[in-house]
Order: sequence, then C-alpha cells, then structure tokens
Amino acid sequence: NAGGSGGYAGYGGGSNAGGGYNNNFGSNDNFFSGGMGQQQQPQQSTTSQPQQQQQQQQTSANPNAMSGGMNNLFNPAMAMAAANAVATGKMGDNTVMMNMAESMGKQFLETGWAKAVPGLERSMVGLRPYFAVDNKYVKRKMLRVLFPFAFRNSWARQEVGADADGKISYALPQQDDNAPDLYIPTMSLLTYVLLCALCYGTAGKFDPDVLPDVTTKCLGFQVLEVIAIRIGFYLMEAQVPILDLFCYTGYKYLGLVINMCSGITVGHLLGYGHRAYYFTYLWTATAVSYFILKVMAN
Repeated sequence: NAGGSGGYAGYGGGSNAGGGYNNNFGSNDNFFSGGMGQQQQPQQSTTSQPQQQQQQQQTSANPNAMSGGMNNLFNPAMAMAAANAVATGKMGDNTVMMNMAESMGKQFLETGWAKAVPGLERSMVGLRPYFAVDNKYVKRKMLRVLFPFAFRNSWARQEVGADADGKISYALPQQDDNAPDLYIPTMSLLTYVLLCALCYGTAGKFDPDVLPDVTTKCLGFQVLEVIAIRIGFYLMEAQVPILDLFCYTGYKYLGLVINMCSGITVGHLLGYGHRAYYFTYLWTATAVSYFILKVMAN
C-alpha cells in the first residue's frame, strides 16, 4: 500500500494504486479500494460514450431542451423586429406594438413557462380579454365614466355570438366602449396610491407603510362592494362574472384620482384645495354612480 497518498483521487479510479477512503480493509474487500476504481474505469468510459453521443444528438435536435425555453422566451427574431421598428420609426404605431405584444404573449403561453406555475396559465387566459385595450378606447372610456350624461347611445354590450351551450360571447374592449376592462381601474388605483403618498410627503408625514396601507384599504373595501353586489345578483338569479364586477367597482378610482389632482393643484395655486376637492367629489361621485346604474341596467 502507498500509505494515505490516495485520498479522493483513488476513490474516483485515479492513478494511485492504494487510493480510496480507506486502504486497510484487506485484499478481499474491494468496496472502497482503489482497485475497484481502476477495474471499472474502462467500462464507465465505454458506456458513457453512447450516452454522451445521445445527449449531444438530443441537444442538437432540440436546442431549447437544456435552456427550458429561454430561447423561445427571448427570441432573437422578436428582438430584431423590435429593433427594426425603432429604426423605421414605427414604434409610435399602436398596431405594430399590439401585434408584437400579442405574439410575445402567445409565445409565453406556448413555451410552457406559464404552465410551470399552477394556475398562472388559466389566470392569464382569463384576464387577457380585460386588458385588450388601446389608446382610443381608454380615452373614450374615461369620458364615458366622467361624463356619462353626455352619452345618449346604447349602454348594452355588443354580442359577437354564442356557443353550443348558449353562452353569449361579447366583443373585446377595443371594439366595444361598453365592455368592462381592468386596465383603467388598475392604473387609477396605482395613481391614487401615489397621490396619497405625495399628500403625506408634502405634509411632512410620509411613511413607506402608507403605500401598502392605502392599497390594502382600497382593495378591502372593493372586495366588500363586490360581495354585496354579487349577493344582490344572486338573489335576482342573474349571472354576472365576478371579474366584471371588479371592473365596474374599480372605475371609482378614476374619480378619486381626479379629486386628488383637483385638490392638490388648486391648493398650491389658490389655497382652496379642500373646497376644490369636495366640489370635484360631488361631480365624480354623481357621474360614477350614474355610470354604474346605466351599466347594471343593461
């Protein structure tokens, strides 16, 4: 035996004849002996070569197998398309941007990344129609929410067909101004939270806990509203999707943002911030209430 010079090298079938963890087990015990590593080294090398060749063939046949779809998610073709859009000055075209966003969303769902998280794919498919908006729809919808008295046309949603079970399908927000969306409520809520933080900051009372506190209170009251309206529709045996209720009850954040902006602006310019806030509040509260009434009636 060559003493303790083998170490970890002998255990892996190294060049030391007396390798391994322990060389004092005797000549009949080959479990940790260096001889076992030397005897099976040719077999391991011969058997590993076909496996390596098979792995190389699989990798060459499917280059995304090892990366888990990273090449599909970060597709160079999409990057080149975006660069060409920037170079040709088409980034301002909403159609080009919407097509790119739609294709990237489809790739995200098809490559399996959304399927890795339980429930993520179903949530994205269910929420996607509520975010199918463009700039024209957002402008028209905001005017409809803030000035509903000026719109004399129909408030009913546009139907596009029905399936075999009789379930009616409605047009997306891009094609129908009466369709509910979650984009305006979400952006309005975030803006309202930031404006509240701004008010606390100008008063010298800002605390980082203001952001989650205001957000939690807003969402909590909205959930209570949705539950109350849901119970009312249940008693009337009317089926309304719960996401539609979140959309309609979320439009009030737009009125709250207008109230805050009016109070802050008039307060800094003329010093009548509270009066401007409550005056605007009367208008936005009446407008949003009338809007919800017309929507629920149709």
